[in-house]
Amino acid sequence: MVGSDKTEKEEDVLEPLGVDEATFAVYHALLSHPDSTPENIAALVKRPVTEVHELMEKLRKLELLVPTWTNPDGEHAVHPRVGLTGLAERRRTELNKMLGELKEAEASAEVLAEQYNELLTARSSGDVEVLNGRANASRRIEELGLKAKDTLWGLVPAHIDDVTHPFDKSPDVPLLERGLRMRTVYLQSITSSKQALDYAAAMHQLGGEIRATPTLPLRLLIFDQEIAVMPMDPENPTVGAVIHRSPAVVSVALALFDSYWARATELFDADDREDNVPLTPHEAEVLRLLAGGAKDEQVARLLGISLRTARRITATLSERLNAASRFELGVAAAKRGWV
Repeated sequence: MVGSDKTEKEEDVLEPLGVDEATFAVYHALLSHPDSTPENIAALVKRPVTEVHELMEKLRKLELLVPTWTNPDGEHAVHPRVGLTGLAERRRTELNKMLGELKEAEASAEVLAEQYNELLTARSSGDVEVLNGRANASRRIEELGLKAKDTLWGLVPAHIDDVTHPFDKSPDVPLLERGLRMRTVYLQSITSSKQALDYAAAMHQLGGEIRATPTLPLRLLIFDQEIAVMPMDPENPTVGAVIHRSPAVVSVALALFDSYWARATELFDADDREDNVPLTPHEAEVLRLLAGGAKDEQVARLLGISLRTARRITATLSERLNAASRFELGVAAAKRGWV
């Protein structure tokens, strides 16, 4: 390339003016060899002639290559003091204009932000309160629990790991201890976890009513039959929740809860009978495997017994615990601490 170390530094400095390395090389060559043809310039800068023509056109647009007064057919490179100073001034004008437009955009963005805040305020006032994010929703729900006076009904279609937590840290414990009536419907899958059943049993001991059902439509909490809390997106609990105080919406929520509560299975009953007769080793292992979801065939294979024997043990246990299904068998065994 034509030029010295100083020229290379100039190339970098001129880039903000729209003069890149290739453009500067052609400009510098035109300044150094004013009578050169494009072919001559191409040889000097070691670039194709077609590219040199494109770069010269760029110089014309930058007003660094202008017609010669004395020769209408000729052109010459403008002196750097004139050409680059004028180019810098034009670029400064453009930047000032862009800066002004940017300030206008910022002002518009601020107005939009205020309008959005007003919208959120409107949505979060009166009968509806929007809670963005799981953390915000959880904190607000705990506040509602502390203010609740009589009842808390809930549909909890969560996975077992989400349902169960250390009993002594459960936010439901202080509610039950101060006499709040609680009814909760869980998914039947809770019965496949000893930890989950232990948690539910502990809640039952404090007075909570616990039922289970195969499916639930969404998570729903109803405080004092006056406030209903639902997820913003039933498929994504991390999005947040919506609190409804409208009597119409709460009535629909209560009807939904009552429908599932009526069809759900009671997990614990005050009339559960005691049975202190110990289990045989085979019975204990069969119960453990059944609680884990094993079928009769799997139980027989894992214990090294016949399928008939595995089924007989299951039938005996069901009769002993007055269970009409495997689900009821698992619940009854869990209540006695057998699984």
